[in-house]
Amino acid sequence: MDREVSVRPLSQAVRESILDQRDFTQQLFDELEKGSRGRRGVTRDPFGRGENFAHDLFAKHASALGFEVSTDFVGNSYATWRGADRSLPRLIIGSHLDTVSEGGNFDGAAGVVAGLVSVTALCLMGMKPHRDIQIMAIRAEESAWFQVSYIGSRSALGALPKGALEAKRVDTGRTLSDHLAASGGSPAAIHRGERYIDPAAVTAFIEVHIEQAPSLVEAGLPVAICTAIPGNFRYSNVIIHGEQAHVGLPRRFRRDAVMAGVDFAYALDRLWEEYEVAGQPMACTLGRFYTDAAYHSLTNVPGLLHFSLDVRAYNAEQLEQIERQVWELIRKIEAKRSVRFEMGVRASAAIGHADPQIQQGLSASAEALNIPWMKLGSPASHDAAAFAESGIPIGMIFVRNRNGSHNPDEAMDISDFLDACSVLAFWLSIHSSAPAEALVVK
Repeated sequence: MDREVSVRPLSQAVRESILDQRDFTQQLFDELEKGSRGRRGVTRDPFGRGENFAHDLFAKHASALGFEVSTDFVGNSYATWRGADRSLPRLIIGSHLDTVSEGGNFDGAAGVVAGLVSVTALCLMGMKPHRDIQIMAIRAEESAWFQVSYIGSRSALGALPKGALEAKRVDTGRTLSDHLAASGGSPAAIHRGERYIDPAAVTAFIEVHIEQAPSLVEAGLPVAICTAIPGNFRYSNVIIHGEQAHVGLPRRFRRDAVMAGVDFAYALDRLWEEYEVAGQPMACTLGRFYTDAAYHSLTNVPGLLHFSLDVRAYNAEQLEQIERQVWELIRKIEAKRSVRFEMGVRASAAIGHADPQIQQGLSASAEALNIPWMKLGSPASHDAAAFAESGIPIGMIFVRNRNGSHNPDEAMDISDFLDACSVLAFWLSIHSSAPAEALVVK
């Protein structure tokens, strides 16, 4: 950065340039929503019509803005702002473009739009980056579809779990390999363990995302700087095997799968409460919980119960301890109810700790812009965690969002979003990992 340009005038210039992008920002979100409407909300299904549309739209706008557009073997899309020294490790800004079924328009997409808006604002200010700055639109982050986390980012980093290509999409029954090939990707490249993103060639990964619990709404603040992304362990298809019986069977003879499931849910909630009281944040979710439709009825004692389990925390040792406690609960319930838990395939994701220097830089940027902010641990999983696991420093900015996410009622205000873009753009204008600032004035 030109040493004669003071921080204060630069912050004002960045802020004004970002605010000038309001119409462009609204246009992008409107086009995304219009092209991926579902019955109630928005559905951008991974490696399907909705997600493919979003990536085509991203490429169209990025090309029109003059960025280099490319894709990798899993279909992630990239828009590159060329730097003065292309030998330097590049900086990536990104998030995902897929949604859950009948979700909202902002979860994931806000981070991609933030990259385009922020970089465009800096371009229009006449700035030139020292290094390449790359906006990444990521595929298939939502694990609800294939029961696999971070498909796009892990694939690009050469870290997709073995066997993931054979995972079946819950609505079509077709494998990830089939869907990927149909969308123009290369399952063979993933199978070979190829890596499109070399961690050594990336200086940082920054993600903007709507908040997924109303912490900012509660605090009355527009943005937050992320401290960490929780790790998790998951069992996507747990089955409790009991014994189907007549409704009149006395309690002492029953092997009731539903009552065993209720015991488990109650004990798990009590365990969560204990950690919360102790000041150790975590979360437990039984996302599915149902009897077998082929057998359940008003007059049957259910012999089968299906459920899914997601447990997440910010400390690896704590997460391991919780999993041991979960298994202890299972053994006790099996003995008490004379049932058997079949846990199925276990999946996990590592904890993603935000880089302290990036946290400090983003916080200082918010201060310089007079944008109110707070620190916040993410309650949800994000692609940034996959980059952190690969050794790439990460940072995240959260945007205030009413009504939660993963539903049609996501309610991010454009003003709050532009606050987040301002923080990102100002950080880009003055910060980068060594050896030099991210940008210089032409």
